[in-house]
Amino acid sequence: MLTRRILLRNAALASVVAGISLNGPAAEANSSFAVTHTDAEWRKLLTTGQYSVLREGDTEQPFTSPLLDEHRKGKFACAGCSRDLFASATKFDSGTGWPSFWASLDAAAVGITADTSFGMVRKAVHCSRCGGHLGHVFNDGPKPTGLRYCLNGIALQFHPASGT
Repeated sequence: MLTRRILLRNAALASVVAGISLNGPAAEANSSFAVTHTDAEWRKLLTTGQYSVLREGDTEQPFTSPLLDEHRKGKFACAGCSRDLFASATKFDSGTGWPSFWASLDAAAVGITADTSFGMVRKAVHCSRCGGHLGHVFNDGPKPTGLRYCLNGIALQFHPASGT
């Protein structure tokens, strides 16, 4: 049976093979944020992959992030500015190949913008401190929120809780 997840996974894999991005431009690229850098500074601060995702809105290949299998207690932060965004308690296995969460740490941690690339309407997620593109949020997640923040692991860094 063809489900939405299978369709999205296959579309993601096809785009990787074709060498195109599933995302539009980085969210809120022209807005002002608390953490800002020039393009040259971002390129020095981030790896090539991080720059591609966080600043250009790219998507990493599914099932490639080590954070997909991160199960320790702790917080997931923006790789661009280290702001804590998601708690391990809200992480779940969505089967999509990207780290997924059903809630952010607080409403102010992330911003949401419309992404109309590829003839679809989606909600892009970005860090509210630096504007870095993180992924997308969908309304097919588990209770209690029903949300699925489907994020690029390369856009995140994990900070384990003390004593783990």
